[in-house]
Amino acid sequence: MTAIFVARFSLGTLLVARACEHVFVSSDAADILHADLDSFYASVEQRDDRSLRGRPVIVGGGVVLAASYEAKAFGVRTAMGGRQAKMLCPQAIVVPPRMAAYSEASAAVFEVFHDTTPLVEPLSVDEAFLDVSGLGRVSGTPVQIGARLRERVLDEVGLPITVGIARTKFLAKVASQEAKPDGLLLVPPDRELEFLHPLPVRRLWGVGAKTADKLHAHGIRTVADVAELSESMLGSIVGGGMGHQLFALSHNIDRRRVVTGVRRRSVGAQRALGRAGNTMSDSEIDAVVVNLVDRITRRMRKSDRTGRTVVLRLRFDDFSRVTRSHTLPRATAATDVILSAARALVAAAAPLIAERGLTLVGFAVSNIDREGAQQLELSFDAEPDRLALDSAVDEVRQRFGNGSLTRGVLLGRDPGLEMPTLPD
Repeated sequence: MTAIFVARFSLGTLLVARACEHVFVSSDAADILHADLDSFYASVEQRDDRSLRGRPVIVGGGVVLAASYEAKAFGVRTAMGGRQAKMLCPQAIVVPPRMAAYSEASAAVFEVFHDTTPLVEPLSVDEAFLDVSGLGRVSGTPVQIGARLRERVLDEVGLPITVGIARTKFLAKVASQEAKPDGLLLVPPDRELEFLHPLPVRRLWGVGAKTADKLHAHGIRTVADVAELSESMLGSIVGGGMGHQLFALSHNIDRRRVVTGVRRRSVGAQRALGRAGNTMSDSEIDAVVVNLVDRITRRMRKSDRTGRTVVLRLRFDDFSRVTRSHTLPRATAATDVILSAARALVAAAAPLIAERGLTLVGFAVSNIDREGAQQLELSFDAEPDRLALDSAVDEVRQRFGNGSLTRGVLLGRDPGLEMPTLPD
């Protein structure tokens, strides 16, 4: 009989798989947790509106930002066009995004993370790696720590969260994917490859639809199939860099540890427009640009950072992408200065937008100075201190809410314009 080695846990029930009367339990080496909130935006909506619980929920209209598991059962997926999603699930309830609520929930969840261990590596607003090594005497085994973390997130924040536990970051993330929704999954160190090898190749980091198709064309469908090939053979199929990565991951070779305090090299935001972007006027696109730059510069000032290079990213209807950038004479966090550069980049790309149809627009500010250094200049005119003005606006918004002050170009616009994007 093939040994079953993965232990799966839920809040109320502990199910430990047995093989030949042996129970496989956690080892001290399996000390990395990957915690991932389940359908984050949709779960917040169901938490705050009881009438949505147990029903298919889609967050976002033009493009799906999140879908509840009830909607996912019909094939609805994140980043899918809203029209296609409604065709798949006509009974779905579509709700507008409430970014303030999601930010508040994320902050509350990360408080639980940091209260669990000081070694937390955020991946996005709804997931993180946690290193719980050395906490055995204080907090118990990694399984006990993971179970307690899930209980606290549910009790204190009201959201379901899945936790994967393994010896490596890669396998911990795979474990959380397999445990979804609302589960806890342990992969003991002595059974890692037995857990990993039967999984489809899409479970390997970096394997998207195109790479999977290349592998499938050679009869490679599982991680075990990948592991049977040499690194050079994999390189001939998917390229040298990807071949090296797949060879390592298929043998669970991942020496990265949980890293805290990672220095951010850019601050960015983007908005998916879907097919609706093809019909947007210049003024509507400009409203998106203003909103994105406004959010980016607020974040920069809040973290006392300045930057010099403004980067524009566009995605078109044919899924092609372009990137354009402009470097400013000096580092700044002033909204008007960065907005002027952003608008110039969009104007230069206008022919491409008209020809191909715009489906996503994003900006980032790079060449970041973490200390917020700025070149001091002598003022020979009556121009106002733009950065001081921006800071005053930030303080008003912090005290009275983001909606208390807004730019005139955004008045009456789609509330979805306030949508943040996936984290940098």
